[in-house]
Amino acid sequence: MIGITGLHHITCIAGDPQENLDFYTGLLGMRLVKKSVNQDVPGTYHLFYADGAGHPGTDLTFFPWPDMEPVSPGVGLASEVGLAVPTGSLEYWQHRLGRAGITTDAIVTRFGERVLPFADVHGLRVALIETSDAREFTPWAESPVPADRQVMGLHAMRIVVRELALTTGFLTGTLGFTAAGDEDGWHRFAIIGGGSGRVIDVAEEPRAARGRWGTGGVHHIAWRVPDDQAEAAVRERVDAAHRRPTPVIDRFWFRSVYFLEPGGVLFELATDGPGFAIDESPDTLGETLVLPPWLETRRAEIEAALPPLQTPVVRVE
Repeated sequence: MIGITGLHHITCIAGDPQENLDFYTGLLGMRLVKKSVNQDVPGTYHLFYADGAGHPGTDLTFFPWPDMEPVSPGVGLASEVGLAVPTGSLEYWQHRLGRAGITTDAIVTRFGERVLPFADVHGLRVALIETSDAREFTPWAESPVPADRQVMGLHAMRIVVRELALTTGFLTGTLGFTAAGDEDGWHRFAIIGGGSGRVIDVAEEPRAARGRWGTGGVHHIAWRVPDDQAEAAVRERVDAAHRRPTPVIDRFWFRSVYFLEPGGVLFELATDGPGFAIDESPDTLGETLVLPPWLETRRAEIEAALPPLQTPVVRVE
């Protein structure tokens, strides 16, 4: 079945943008590969963190909306972002996060993988998950984290829905996932045989309230498609399933289609290309404010509305 190959990016909602940058670059050691704005609400930043090369599948992005209320967890939302780290690195991360004042949960095992859960500086639930799976990953030479301990990209997502069968039927019947196991109330589904960056865990909570977007929450989950042809094929299947996908939207670095899966979680299809180097040198990704061409005429207005961002100061050994 032509279509999705794994996770492309996850977009979340942050509070203060400088605190977000300090956490994900200064503490987690991810590279800021694109400093831009929300193309639909250009008065706020859109910050993209990834590996050293900005590969699709390594990309965690944020809309900083510091005046928004905190997220209200519930059905129809993602509940946790899973990030891949090398096998044997969780004790390093437990120490590093603890030295920075971040309280972590105990290391646990899920679906045979060692996991370190915690909340980021604005309350987003994150899990560092050890993996030895082959991945597209380029270490970032300037990261404060050693190359053999760096975050390698997206590993898995967790979502909560009211009716499990509706979501899982859509995942398998429309998007091409297969069932990959059940554990402690979580149901794992995988694309192309599973592996790091290709799984989603779903929990059913029939009596839970509807979740509400807010700081510390996930805005949407974007799935990779290799090109326009694959995106069109998946969009056609989503449309046939009556999920009302948007037309293809040009995001300049990739092309996107958005829709709600049956449980209410916002999904996106995103093409692998053109990629982040289309408008910046690979050596200088994320160093300046980059706008898509259709917003360039508003640059002065947009820059005046955005708070300045400073390079994070690393204070953790």
